[in-house]
Amino acid sequence: MRAQERVLARKNIDKRLIELRNSQGLIRPPRGWIKAIREALGMNSKQLAKRMGVSQPRASEIEKNEVVGSLTLDTLQRAANALECQLVYAFIPREPLQDLVEERANKLARTRLQATSHSMALEDQSIDEADAQSQLNDLIKKLAENEGSVLWEEE
Repeated sequence: MRAQERVLARKNIDKRLIELRNSQGLIRPPRGWIKAIREALGMNSKQLAKRMGVSQPRASEIEKNEVVGSLTLDTLQRAANALECQLVYAFIPREPLQDLVEERANKLARTRLQATSHSMALEDQSIDEADAQSQLNDLIKKLAENEGSVLWEEE
């Protein structure tokens, strides 16, 4: 994917997820969505088990496994179908994707320039603060726009 396509993809994803980012309504209930919805519907675990095609102990295990986060998407989908629900699966970035890329570019640029400025200072060739800031800003922009996966390599 080219740099411009990545920027556009980030903007599109951020736009689609903006409403979800700050939504407390999406946080899993303490006893899990399956149990919360099952109980709200007035369905017992034996009825859920039958609708899912599993045993009653397995249905109870599924509810417990949801709480600890050890269910597969397939099992979640089967539970959703049994509860007449739609499973919605999404990763919701804690902040806009563009901000994440810029923060990572900033960190990488500072790391790269720090090594260079240290060497230059040892050789008594240090640059003034305005030039250093300008170089930093240019490198951040270049990294954020063009580097893609390089940003995510560990230092």
